[in-house]
Amino acid sequence: MTRPQTKTLASAALFAAGAVFLAWSAYIPIKAAVAQVLLEQAWQRTLTGDQTAKPWPWADTWPVARIAVPRLNRSAIVLHGASGQAMAFGPGHMTATPAIGAPGTAVIAAHRDTHFRFVKDLALGDTIEVATADGDVRDFVVSATKIVHAESSGLNPTLAGATGTTLALVTCYPFDAIAHGPLRYVVFADLVPEEKLLPS
Repeated sequence: MTRPQTKTLASAALFAAGAVFLAWSAYIPIKAAVAQVLLEQAWQRTLTGDQTAKPWPWADTWPVARIAVPRLNRSAIVLHGASGQAMAFGPGHMTATPAIGAPGTAVIAAHRDTHFRFVKDLALGDTIEVATADGDVRDFVVSATKIVHAESSGLNPTLAGATGTTLALVTCYPFDAIAHGPLRYVVFADLVPEEKLLPS
């Protein structure tokens, strides 16, 4: 093989590798976006009484809640469980923690580059609206943020903030990292008591 042929072959190999890398980097966000359409349909079935409405026949998860941040104009459907498969399609409620809206700390986890990309923009005092599968809608207010180690996060599902019912939104940290690391960013939000929602 001549030297020009070797250079041409090397260039073609690099081009092909680059194309594969670009396609793969686009695959996860596209999959996440398409999944939200199917999840929205499953969520609507959930609200009509189907408590385990699977978004597609082979899914091992189903919608349990919807969270929304009005200030950021962001929302996401939360899935049952935080397995790798569930979190590929949306935030997952960790089943070893209380039900969302129940006393204690309910933990919801998602990827920093898809469904929880907005978490870095949450600020103290922001409202997080949470709709659960029973049709209840409640407000939580961001009360704290924390960077923790995944193996020693200190998250205790039996404890909660001032109102006794807390959400903990968890995602990987730093936000701009490419590789998976041990740090997690946690946003804590406390339930707003219903009497505070009533007009005075």
